Amino acid sequence: MAELDPRPPERLRPHSFQLDFTSTPLASVLTTSGNTKVLCTASVEMGVPRFLSDSGQGWLTAEYRMLPGSTAPRHRREYLKLSGRTQEIQRLIGRSLRASIDLTALGERTITIDADVIQADAGTRTAAITGAYVALAHGIQKLQQQGEITSSALLKPVAAISVGLIKGEAFLDLNYAEDVAADVDFNVVMNSDLELIEVQGTAELGSFSRSQMNQMLDLAEMGITQLLKSQQEALTFNN
Repeated sequence: MAELDPRPPERLRPHSFQLDFTSTPLASVLTTSGNTKVLCTASVEMGVPRFLSDSGQGWLTAEYRMLPGSTAPRHRREYLKLSGRTQEIQRLIGRSLRASIDLTALGERTITIDADVIQADAGTRTAAITGAYVALAHGIQKLQQQGEITSSALLKPVAAISVGLIKGEAFLDLNYAEDVAADVDFNVVMNSDLELIEVQGTAELGSFSRSQMNQMLDLAEMGITQLLKSQQEALTFNN
């Protein structure tokens, strides 16, 4: 089990993006945030859901899973019936990534983002969003290079981070032990203009004040700014 991290509460866990981790999808990224590791892939196929037929517009959807060996004890594999948590997270990933792309520039193509948690130490949904954007952007770069699309469909980069209150103090990028100890837990998604895309937050015990919420959002903004920079560095280095 993870231990309380001695790092300052405003510091991100060590993070990285390893592009082209696998070669079969359009793009892949192994995303690491502390001891959390998520494999994010982007795949593309011609065609769109029926509600977009003959619209000339593309689509982006996402799937999220935690692999059985990602936790101890073993995480039970989900087959036909997905848990409510899994459905909620993959919808969050899809919403977040659709905010970063001009779907009309794709033509009638569907991009599927797969986020598979290899190792879980909290923050899996936020790591999935942050890594999935890198996979998406890298995939769009490849489609342009291949002449499949004439212009970049990307709008604004997107990243996400968790933040919480532990004994009244705001902590950034919680690991498992910190997440369990937190009285308040937030997941924040922002774009490169630091505009909010989604905020998920709740008090696990008691309540929190407006000033505490502002403190957590300020800390999240600080962390997301660093993640956006790291995303860009990873994509630039790969070109």
